[in-house]
Amino acid sequence: MFSDNENPGTEISAGQSATAASPAPETITSTVQTEEKIPTAVEAQDAAVAPPVAGEPAAVTVSPTEPVAAPDGPAAVEHSDMSAVAESGEPSTESTAEMEQLMEQYAAPHQAPSEGEIESGQVVAVIELGVVVDLGGKTEGLIPAQEFAELDGPFPLQAGQPVEVQRTGDRKDGYVLLSYQRVRRRRVWAKIEEAYRHKTDITGKVVDHIKGGLVVDIGVRAFLPASQADAHPVRDLVEWKDRELTVRVLKMNRKRGNVVVSRRAILDEQLQAQKQAMLDSMAEGQTVKGVVKNVTGYGAFVDLGGIDGLLHITDMSWGRVASPLDAVRPGEEVEVKILKYDREKGRISLGRKQLLPDPWASVAERYAIGTKLTGKIMGLTDYGAFVELEPGIEGLVHVSEMSWSKRKQHPSKIVKVGDDVEVTVLGVDSNERRISLGMKQAQSDPWQQLAEKYPVGTVVSGKIRNLTEFGAFLEIEEGFDGLIHVSDISWTGRVKNPADVYKKGDAVEAKVLKIDPASRRVSLGVKQVNDIWSSWFEKHKVGDLIRGRVSRVTTFGAFVEIADGIEGLCHISEIDERRPKGDKQQVVAPRSGARQSGLLDPGRDYEFKIVKISPDQHKIGLSYRAAQKQAERRDMEDYRSTKSSATATIGDAIMAKRSL
Repeated sequence: MFSDNENPGTEISAGQSATAASPAPETITSTVQTEEKIPTAVEAQDAAVAPPVAGEPAAVTVSPTEPVAAPDGPAAVEHSDMSAVAESGEPSTESTAEMEQLMEQYAAPHQAPSEGEIESGQVVAVIELGVVVDLGGKTEGLIPAQEFAELDGPFPLQAGQPVEVQRTGDRKDGYVLLSYQRVRRRRVWAKIEEAYRHKTDITGKVVDHIKGGLVVDIGVRAFLPASQADAHPVRDLVEWKDRELTVRVLKMNRKRGNVVVSRRAILDEQLQAQKQAMLDSMAEGQTVKGVVKNVTGYGAFVDLGGIDGLLHITDMSWGRVASPLDAVRPGEEVEVKILKYDREKGRISLGRKQLLPDPWASVAERYAIGTKLTGKIMGLTDYGAFVELEPGIEGLVHVSEMSWSKRKQHPSKIVKVGDDVEVTVLGVDSNERRISLGMKQAQSDPWQQLAEKYPVGTVVSGKIRNLTEFGAFLEIEEGFDGLIHVSDISWTGRVKNPADVYKKGDAVEAKVLKIDPASRRVSLGVKQVNDIWSSWFEKHKVGDLIRGRVSRVTTFGAFVEIADGIEGLCHISEIDERRPKGDKQQVVAPRSGARQSGLLDPGRDYEFKIVKISPDQHKIGLSYRAAQKQAERRDMEDYRSTKSSATATIGDAIMAKRSL
């Protein structure tokens, strides 16, 4: 019945290699309505010529948008329409227009799409070989099943579903081979390029983790570095698998198929926007809430919502804070007050204690001077100790106020951190937030007890603790020293430097000479322990004649040793004979034994008369001249009493004395 040109099989092959022009939407609708009556005749002819193979779709299909190319197709349609017109008696205007449109489409030349061009089709069926797609113009194509082999999840195509494909240029089992993945990849790359150019966001799913980052499926496998996964460093990448992420394309190379994405870029923009909004609404004195982000040795950084503020350790509490970790913890939500805000540098200083009542407001009323309190040692320095009286209130005990002893000791030698101590308030300065405290004032004054325990005249013993040029310090008891002045070391020895007599650690006995509790001074004397003066003064009086040895001679007289450790002074006026007033030329002949120079010889013994005694000052005045006169009178009286003669003279008495 059919020639070679009229063979439906030949027409189908030609139709598969040619591409019909796409009709307008309204044309498609009219054509479908018109050709609904035709398929039975065409299908019957196709069935008679080439029966379909079982299990596969028919090789011949009629596109609703294109006329059949068989010779009898249009003719049959035209004949059918004309018969309908003849039977009706008058032609239908609508049918005539549709018919003319179909004829125009059939007469128009059809150009096959190029190999890389994207075509739209409709899924006819899903078979074992793949997916059959109706491309129109009696053309069906096949998407091989291999393109869906690595597909995860449900099958993406169903019968009747529109689909975009691309011809590969090959044929199989009478089908034009199509590629679904090529089109999909082209669309994906176009989307990625657009996102890269316009810096828009793309949503993807984490499908794997590799060294240094994650693999995110955004249509293609993209690399997400670990440093770009979050605003903070990420340690465990395994937990991120199967997460849906919104990312930003940082780099791409379509030829190599490389894409690098970042999630951190989006987060940074969000944080920057939050930070700017926060900065615009922020003001000094404002109370805000934040989360402790990081804790350092000097304070804590608080995240206020995109911007960090510093909460210094001194502003965490009114009380002493040894470590910021004692006041706050990372991740803790805190309420703080903005103390200072530098808009240019973006620095914010925060305070927490400023939201609490100030304990210093009523310190002056609650801690009057002289009040005795109990506190805890909170800190030690070289100059004293800090004592906490209550949370937020601390006072300083200076090292000089820690002990009554004048010996300088480091505070750590007296107290330690954590000790409970009794103190007395010495001074309060609310403006400077300072309280001066004293530990020794809370105890009884040991100097008053010392005066009662060691009255003047008491002999004490101790060890030499320190030596100076003017004396030696003797430790009476722990913490209390007395001074032995250089003049109180010996009665007779001329001590110029105490180091010539003592050394540190020597055990010495001394007598308490004076105690002054107000000035915290004790005067001691070593020579007063053996007081030879008292017994001497008891045995001697003014006018007595004594014998002594000249120890040394000075310009103003001679020092005479009259007992062991006791010296007296014979002034120069008491050595020579006095000249009568007004007779400077008259010279009185000295008696025998006197030096012609008017001075006594050191080392020789002479007889002296006591002319002055000062027991308080331990001073004795002697006179050689008076002793000589008294001796002469005594000799004269002795002579007169033994060998008296009316004619005897003084000279005879003296000569008689010498002759004896």
